[in-house]
Amino acid sequence: MRAMVLAAGLGTRLRPVTRAVPKPMVPVLNRPVMEHIVRLLARHGFTQVIANIHWYPEAIKEHFGDGSGYGIALEYSFEEGLLGTAGGVRFASHFFEDDFLVISGDAMTDIDLAEMREFHRSHGGIATLATRRVSDTTEFGVVITDDGGRIQGFQEKPDPAEALSDLANCGIYMFDREIFDHFPAPGASKLAAPGHPEGFADWAYDVFPALLEAGIDFYAHETDAYWNDIGTIGELVQSNFDGLSGEVDLGLPENQAKPGIWVEGEVEGLDGAEIDGPVLIGHGARIGDGAQLVGPLVLGEGCSIGAGAGVREAVLLGRSSLEKGAFLAGGLLGPTRD
Repeated sequence: MRAMVLAAGLGTRLRPVTRAVPKPMVPVLNRPVMEHIVRLLARHGFTQVIANIHWYPEAIKEHFGDGSGYGIALEYSFEEGLLGTAGGVRFASHFFEDDFLVISGDAMTDIDLAEMREFHRSHGGIATLATRRVSDTTEFGVVITDDGGRIQGFQEKPDPAEALSDLANCGIYMFDREIFDHFPAPGASKLAAPGHPEGFADWAYDVFPALLEAGIDFYAHETDAYWNDIGTIGELVQSNFDGLSGEVDLGLPENQAKPGIWVEGEVEGLDGAEIDGPVLIGHGARIGDGAQLVGPLVLGEGCSIGAGAGVREAVLLGRSSLEKGAFLAGGLLGPTRD
């Protein structure tokens, strides 16, 4: 089964982090979100992959290249104008031979994709949507199913009192190639608006309603795996913390300066600092004498912490710096722009 990574979005809710980088390149545990997804694909045998790109496309291409360094063969589909959640997949339809996976390159998950693939193939539906139970339906589109898991409808961010389901749509899909027979005609998307390319299409507003109207079977695959779409700064920070705690399995460096303190490559000043984990320190970081680091905390590559400075419960992006004697408690810190 081949796979497509959706990597073309603008990530507007993560600005200013995404002002100069695409959302899939935003780091979690000092690796781009999309890198974690690519590694997940490789672990579960999805080695033929295509990614759609649009915003700062060269940043993605330069990092991943042909994918060989990550155990996959990676191709790219450049969108001159954004084609929507489904339109971008149709634009890359030449890549797919039979059934295929679509997964976001800017969401954090450790879902068992091999298990989902088995569910999809054994149930015989045209599509399978990964779902997860949530306590607050107002934050998600939810999927309504019958007792057999067949999808009967959807609600978009319903109030809990009106919600007919607590199964959130994770935006991870498996499709048979016949799904393209149920796309809207070019220019006929329900979300079509001035400025949208002719091939624009959306899963939730165009394709899935067409399946329901035609009475075609498609299914929800419920998972209890970790899933966070990293749509806000708070969710980005939390994903880093969850990776440190092991709530999501992202892999941490083998090198630990002491239990709960992970170090990547060469780091200056560890011995002169007071450090309480869990803390991940990136390669090339410099820590001043008497600095205090309190986890959960992630220091990106090349970060600088001044003498006597203090930082706790935060994420510092690569090349960020904290002045001598300053402190940061909570949140996200980025580098100074030239």
